[in-house]
Amino acid sequence: MALSYKGLDFVREPIMSDLDGVNGKLRKIAQSQPIHISNQINHLLSNLGKGIRPIVTLLASKFHDNDGSKPEIVASAVELLHIATLVHDDVVDEADTRRGVATINKLWDQRTAVVTGDYLFAKSATLVCETNNIRVIKRFSETIMDLSSGQLNELYMAYNVNQTKDGYLNCISLKTGSLFETACETGAIASGADEKISEPLKYFGRNLGIAFQIIDDILDVDGSQIETGKPIGQDLAHGIMTLPTLLAINKSNGENPIIDLFNNSYDQKLLAECVRFVQDKDVLEQCYEIAQDYCEMALDSLRKLDSNRCQDSLIELVNCVINRRM
Repeated sequence: MALSYKGLDFVREPIMSDLDGVNGKLRKIAQSQPIHISNQINHLLSNLGKGIRPIVTLLASKFHDNDGSKPEIVASAVELLHIATLVHDDVVDEADTRRGVATINKLWDQRTAVVTGDYLFAKSATLVCETNNIRVIKRFSETIMDLSSGQLNELYMAYNVNQTKDGYLNCISLKTGSLFETACETGAIASGADEKISEPLKYFGRNLGIAFQIIDDILDVDGSQIETGKPIGQDLAHGIMTLPTLLAINKSNGENPIIDLFNNSYDQKLLAECVRFVQDKDVLEQCYEIAQDYCEMALDSLRKLDSNRCQDSLIELVNCVINRRM
């Protein structure tokens, strides 16, 4: 694990012009749509996050010489795909805000949000066809299936306390790891890189994505609304069993207020009690250790590649993920 902490500015530094190109492409996509679609897309683009997924796409494309045009297309498609998943997540969670800003379902309605997410899924798939690379197109199709499978699995298992760590890891591998993997792998493929380059980046992305989601799940119970952009304990409130909850139950020796909460999910006092139950110091430390293990596996994959400035950025990005309270 990298010891010095340089932050996301260092990560972005070698690809700033590429990121400008991606942002420009996304704005053009929004502007070219009919007004009944562009309004929603412009709202979503006004509240983008840190852009981690297009960042890793572009960094992965820099291990092989290329003109940057196809990786820029892929990075734009990756971001659209990610935005689509967030829109659908907000519908499933009945969320009013994301990153402190009203969601599509809050500003418009649930039906509009569902169709907006569907449209963005289709737009990302159409955009990636511009690469004329069947491997990239196929991987995108597989990723959309993975994302949907992970979300459906999470819904199917909601409010079920009899879940396992392996089941949780499989779910987040589909829900989050898959898109990180695709971002890295297709960024490399779009650059013209062979499998000696794309395969290590593929596994780097998968493991980084799993670590990213574990940290996200820790922050859901031990962060703040400023850090997460949503109220604390929302996974518990929606019956979602994350790693901190699973480990807290395993440690509890029979004491389990989660069962009571899942039978009465609107009880705010009970939710607060369950959040405190999961905030066990040893449990959270164990979660961080597991996330760090996945970060180490991601770094192991990077070490198979020749060193360059973009590799330094990816190493620092791993550091940023494990230290997300930045």
